[in-house]
Amino acid sequence: MKALIVAPSWIGDAVLAQPLLMRLRERDPGLELHALAPAWVAPVLERMPEISRVIGSPFAHGELALSRRWALARKLAREGYARAYILPNSFKSALVPFFAEIPERIGFTGEARAGIVNRRHTLDKKRLPRMVERFAALAETPGTLPPASPPLSPHLLSTPQQQENTLAALGLARPARLAALCPGAEYGPAKRWPARHFAALAHELSARGYAVLLLGSASDAAIGAEIAGEGDALNFCGATSLAQAIDLLALADLVVCNDSGLMHIAAALGRKLVALYGSSSPGFTPPLSENAVVLSLGLPCSPCFERTCPLVHLDCLEKLPVQYVLERSLQ
Repeated sequence: MKALIVAPSWIGDAVLAQPLLMRLRERDPGLELHALAPAWVAPVLERMPEISRVIGSPFAHGELALSRRWALARKLAREGYARAYILPNSFKSALVPFFAEIPERIGFTGEARAGIVNRRHTLDKKRLPRMVERFAALAETPGTLPPASPPLSPHLLSTPQQQENTLAALGLARPARLAALCPGAEYGPAKRWPARHFAALAHELSARGYAVLLLGSASDAAIGAEIAGEGDALNFCGATSLAQAIDLLALADLVVCNDSGLMHIAAALGRKLVALYGSSSPGFTPPLSENAVVLSLGLPCSPCFERTCPLVHLDCLEKLPVQYVLERSLQ
């Protein structure tokens, strides 16, 4: 039997969806899982052993594109999927499984999806406070909760050969000690520890014998250049593919990240991780790893979940001291 996973459009959310896949395969070891995912998320799903095939979703954020969704759905209809698990809560995300006439279309109630999603779960935020629990609940019968034991932690694959290929492609030698700093966060500046703090941390780590790499997307390139300008880190923000970033993170002895997709990837690779939280909540989307340390000042104004600081000062991250982050990184 085959099932289609309509994947989230955010990298971190895609990582947090893996325990759902683990639960589905645990309950039905013969189940073949395919994922429908945008190109910028696909490399994460390709590193999940539970996924047999990743199908590219060609739609931009917010794009309806009814005729193209219909055309894609008619191709997918030939796959004979018995079920679709629709992880995003939008109306648009449910259209392809509906047009493909997949018999069971499973997801949370939301955005006028009655009839389009025909096995609907009602979200109880108090009983399911974490995103990973909400995704995992879709494996159960509506109205019931996942098993009492915590969801399995995500686990992404990065083989030694993939790592060597990435180093060769980027012209890098394997360092004796590697620290990866991830200064970006796609959601907005209220989730970003200041660049000057990252630069100071890179200086301290370099002085202790670490090679320091800055990783992130093209939108983080300017921040990376500002940090690298201090001379203690190499800026690879926007210079790697996501698959290459996964392999570099897998090689790292230490990763320091804002709450971001790369933070969740580092956690899923089991790396020693220091995660910095400002406007977002470690109670909702924590890194799911025993090797992760979460640092948050817990100010009365946070988490605000805003893209930019509504009070302008950004104290939740500005006042998170470099020395404290360094100490926790070296413990």
